[in-house]
Amino acid sequence: MAGGGGRPQNIFKLNRGNDPKEVLNWRLWFAVVSFGIMGAARGIDEGLISGTLSKSHFMHQLGLDKMDDVELANVKGNISAMVQIGSVGGAGLAFLLCDRIGRLWATRQLCLIWILGVVIFLTNGGRLGQVYAGRFIAGLGIGQTTVVAPVYLSEIAPKSVRGLCTCAFSGSVYIGIMLAYFASWGSQLHIPKGTSNQWVVPTTIHVMFAGIIFILSFFNYESPRYLVKIGQDDKATANLARVRGLSVDDEHVIKEISDIQNQLHEEQEATLGAGWVGILKEMFLMPNNFYRIYLGLFSQLLSQWSGAQSITIYAPEFFALLGTKGQNEKLFATAIFGVVKFVAAIICALFLVDVIGRKRSLGIGIGLQALSMCYIAAFLTAVPQLEGGEKFTSSQQHAATGAIVMIYLSGFGWAMGWNSMQYLLNAEIYPLRIRAISSSMVMCFHFVNQYGNSRAVPNMLLPKHDGGIGPAGTFWLFTVITLIGGAWAWFFIPETAGRSLEGMDRLFTLRWWQIGRFGENEANEQVIASEKLEGEKENVRTQAVEVERV
Repeated sequence: MAGGGGRPQNIFKLNRGNDPKEVLNWRLWFAVVSFGIMGAARGIDEGLISGTLSKSHFMHQLGLDKMDDVELANVKGNISAMVQIGSVGGAGLAFLLCDRIGRLWATRQLCLIWILGVVIFLTNGGRLGQVYAGRFIAGLGIGQTTVVAPVYLSEIAPKSVRGLCTCAFSGSVYIGIMLAYFASWGSQLHIPKGTSNQWVVPTTIHVMFAGIIFILSFFNYESPRYLVKIGQDDKATANLARVRGLSVDDEHVIKEISDIQNQLHEEQEATLGAGWVGILKEMFLMPNNFYRIYLGLFSQLLSQWSGAQSITIYAPEFFALLGTKGQNEKLFATAIFGVVKFVAAIICALFLVDVIGRKRSLGIGIGLQALSMCYIAAFLTAVPQLEGGEKFTSSQQHAATGAIVMIYLSGFGWAMGWNSMQYLLNAEIYPLRIRAISSSMVMCFHFVNQYGNSRAVPNMLLPKHDGGIGPAGTFWLFTVITLIGGAWAWFFIPETAGRSLEGMDRLFTLRWWQIGRFGENEANEQVIASEKLEGEKENVRTQAVEVERV
């Protein structure tokens, strides 16, 4: 089986391994931008919903301003989490559509569903049921982006920059968050208070991005790996040649198509049955494939409950806990938080994931996140919550400022660690035959956990006498889960940087408890042995030719 290995590549030194220089061309970067910005779908929703829920017109229109604290927490949790519920179905739907109609048409239909849901939400007219319905339908579209975009990007990217290309998706989450935060803040400053435009205008960002992605899809090429899977090898070769900037008879293109065909052939021979039953057996009864699914599921579980996603969705409320008062001040602090996370995502994509490797980047990010959560938890435990017109003492104010800095640091750690890795691993570790279904299943689990977290946090923040665990208890829980996630990642996640999609199998040949720590070394040794064997075969062929000449 073909494959690659070796150290992570630094694209700024043009150390492309055995990739020719032509592969880094404008068609590749255009595809990366076109599909990468799908990440903004989630970011826009996460960044807008907390601001929308705080707008006086929205609250009055739906009667939220007449609810007590417990009822309001429940309704806020339901509204926020409804997109996650829809996204569970969307992620599952993406598998069927990706493999039935292709990556491009799957993109187009998800944009239309996304727009439809947003329009239903915007025209709710005070009907809470319509708000739920609109956000659920929008979630059906948004959930598909987390499967379609990473799978497409991983399949068209050269192995030396696959981390960068796939991180364009996770980085775009922060473009969406940042734009949403600033839109909420700007509407608070410049649109008259108490009008529908205060929340309607920012929400139209959804429609703008969905429309842009829909249009750009018509200027891109279908994934060569998908075309090989459905038997259109000639078209796959032509598309790969265009994306690589090479001719169809170039040695690099021929070899890459051959590797894809060989892997698919081997997977078909190894499958444990026919049809759906065979695919499910291949996923869960073949140990190396089951281990990959285990990695995908647990990375989603530990990342979603580490708390960083909750801070993104409920950022104004968390800043209020740390002493930031006034709607403008909270939204400004939230907007700066969006900038910090966006810059962190850019730094991670350009300088870390393909340079220092996935696993090291993840470890540093988790470390920063754990430090931040622990400090905030300690602050909320030691310093009483402000009520009415109370103010912090001088020492408490300094500690509160430190806690706000830690909110920003947690965002940096999340962007550098779990947020990039939960999409990147899920896009690149599965064999071609089960890639779409495995990725969809894991992203369904992603949204189940995100729904649970989004729905639970408003209630978790309530005082103990109202059934919650309080702000301090919430952050202590996040701290413990983050530390557990760091230990688990070190033991079980192998380094995947610098390795072709067809070469991933070499990482999973050891026993399950050895893969995380020794899988990379084992894979590299297999590559060296394979290259040595090929060299010996070439020498034998050369000697045979010389003998014939004599």
